[in-house]
Amino acid sequence: MMKSDIELTNEIDSYLRGELNESERIDFENKRLNDPAFDIRVVEHHNLVNHLSDYANRLNLASEMNVIHESLDIFALKNEVAPDAHIIKRLWKKYRINTAIAASVALIAVSGTLLSTGYFSKSISTNVSLLRREINSIKKSQNALIKNINDKPSKGPVNPGQFGGTGFAISSNGYVVTNYHVVQGADSVYVQNSNGEAFKAKMIYIDPAYDLAVLQITDPSFKDLQVLPYSFKKTASDVGEDVFTIGFPRDDQVYGKGYVSSKNGYAGDTVAYQVSIPVNPGNSGGPLLDNLGNVIGIINGKQTMVDGAAFAIKSTYILKSIQAIPQDSLDEKLILSKRNNLSGLSRKDQFKKLEPFIYMVKVY
Repeated sequence: MMKSDIELTNEIDSYLRGELNESERIDFENKRLNDPAFDIRVVEHHNLVNHLSDYANRLNLASEMNVIHESLDIFALKNEVAPDAHIIKRLWKKYRINTAIAASVALIAVSGTLLSTGYFSKSISTNVSLLRREINSIKKSQNALIKNINDKPSKGPVNPGQFGGTGFAISSNGYVVTNYHVVQGADSVYVQNSNGEAFKAKMIYIDPAYDLAVLQITDPSFKDLQVLPYSFKKTASDVGEDVFTIGFPRDDQVYGKGYVSSKNGYAGDTVAYQVSIPVNPGNSGGPLLDNLGNVIGIINGKQTMVDGAAFAIKSTYILKSIQAIPQDSLDEKLILSKRNNLSGLSRKDQFKKLEPFIYMVKVY
């Protein structure tokens, strides 16, 4: 029997307060492990409760301070403790350097606090470069794209398009995930495989908050892929874990390897990982995989002033977006692969198996 939102909220509250018995607690935590959407809901509710608690504490402190303030005779205190003007001048001359240093330290501390709370979120975005590449003005070979174009018009337009990025299959029957900023403002979208074949696609779901978009290949010449060799990781990856990505910063697939350098993205963003990995415009939308071949995220940007500091939206948010797709917008059922056929293979063989499932995304 499905529980209502109120019942689920009450159950989460009981869990957070430690009121569940051992059996209930185990069932609850197993549900978190097996249901990423439910786990995210628990985390979001926990954060909400903490924010409300902090707000209540601030209100109580302000109320207590107001009571104390009302009981004070401000004018009497001022006359009692205020120094003469000449004393202030003498103290200023003696301690002005110390005061300036203290003020600088305070400014740095306050700025750090504001950064950690996202206060400068509008301005800090300029320090993160999204990795969509402009291809309209790039002189490039179109041999692969226009091969047999006359008798196969569905293979895509001859011109190179305006923007490019990367996407990868999430099912064998033509569903592809990429970044929202790659396809934002698109009149039409094509995806091109490693053989140079281009297929018309349409956007069926966008999630600007997580910078994700799901496409469906609608081209009649598209044939279903084999079973996907990778699955999506539902748990967090560890700092120091080796990772790799494949993307299209140019016209052929480029491999890059590195490691998870932080569990959070820029300015403490919990939606993303920070990874030390070489990426460039065009890598946006590429899969981030661990050594076993599990997808742990999707590349979407890099820090502009730091070499090797890239960011990837975590796989749990990809799963959350996929689960949010309205069923009536799907022409065919979207079934995620639960098997991983990459584990135990050499990186060379992993790359070969991945090639057919990773696309260049072209926006017109």
